[in-house]
Amino acid sequence: MQLIGLTGSIGSGKSTVAQRLRALGVPVLDADEYAREGALVLKSEICQTFPEACSGGEINRAALGRLIFSYPEARRRLEALIHPYVRQRMREETEKARQAGHRLVVHDIPLLFETGREKDFAGVLVVAAPTDLRKARVMARSGLSEAEFEARDQSQLPQEDKVRRATWVIWNDADLDTLYSRVEAWLEEVQR
Repeated sequence: MQLIGLTGSIGSGKSTVAQRLRALGVPVLDADEYAREGALVLKSEICQTFPEACSGGEINRAALGRLIFSYPEARRRLEALIHPYVRQRMREETEKARQAGHRLVVHDIPLLFETGREKDFAGVLVVAAPTDLRKARVMARSGLSEAEFEARDQSQLPQEDKVRRATWVIWNDADLDTLYSRVEAWLEEVQR
C-alpha cells in the first residue's frame, strides 16, 4: 500500500482536492478531523492548560484559535496534547484501509512539513494557489479578517517552501473543473 501526504497553505484548496480524491474512491484521512475529535476527548486537559479559552468546562474554539495563533508557545503546548492522538487515529484508519484492500491512502495533514512528517510517506502532494486568491477565499468563507488570515498563514511554513519540498504540486489557480482535471491527472500518474 502506498501512503501519500497531502498538504497546502490556508486557502489553497487542499480540502477540495481531498474531497475530489474521496469521490474518486481514494481513502483520505483528515488530520483536522482527528484533531477536532481529539479536542473533545482531551477537553479537560486542554481546559487545564488553557483556562482562558474555556468556560464551564467547554472549549471556546474562537478564543483558543486567537490564543494559539498569537502565541507560538501556546500553539506548541496545544500540539503536544493533540498530535499524539491524531497520529494514533491515522495509524488505526490506515490499517483499516489496508485491510479493506486499498492500494493508496492519502493523509491530509495541514502541518505535514512543520511536524517533520514528510519522511512517513512515499511522496507529498502540495496544493498551491496565489496568496491573494488564498486570502480572498479564506476571508469569504470564514469571516476572518485580513490580519487573522496573515497570522494563520505566517504560522505555517511559507507556501514557496512547501512547493519546493513537494513530490507533486497541483496549482489551484483556475476554476473547479480545471482543479478536478488536475487531480484526476495526478491520480492516474500515481496509480501507474
